Amino acid sequence: MTGHPVPPPTDDQRRPPKRVEMVPGTPFGVVHLDVAPVTSGLAIGALVAGVASVLVSLLVICFGVSFKDDGGAWASGAFAVLGVLAGVAAIVTGLLGQRQIRRPVTPPAVRFTGRGLAVAGISCGVAGGVLSLLGLGLALLLTLA
Repeated sequence: MTGHPVPPPTDDQRRPPKRVEMVPGTPFGVVHLDVAPVTSGLAIGALVAGVASVLVSLLVICFGVSFKDDGGAWASGAFAVLGVLAGVAAIVTGLLGQRQIRRPVTPPAVRFTGRGLAVAGISCGVAGGVLSLLGLGLALLLTLA
């Protein structure tokens, strides 16, 4: 396999070693590097699911109001189920993401960040679920009135 050689890291990319332990009886040492924190995938997933839940709840409201005489309550009901499920998924993944972020780790392990993303995902999930249910109630009220 022919390829181009990988260039050495720049000064900004280099991370100083956390500590160096010499191996007794040899000229070698073990270098312990500081591991950069990683954004939690669960927190990102919670935010995505929460925003999706809010967007679907807007569909629930729009279908319920716009098509109140043409079966809009049925469409609102179908989308309300989707909105509530997305909201519950956002809440669950957000709580799991917060748990992952809070977990204490020893220095060589990867630390996770993204607590704000997890909280935003939980908030959007709750708002999307509540708006979906309120939109469904509004659609039923307009249909029956």
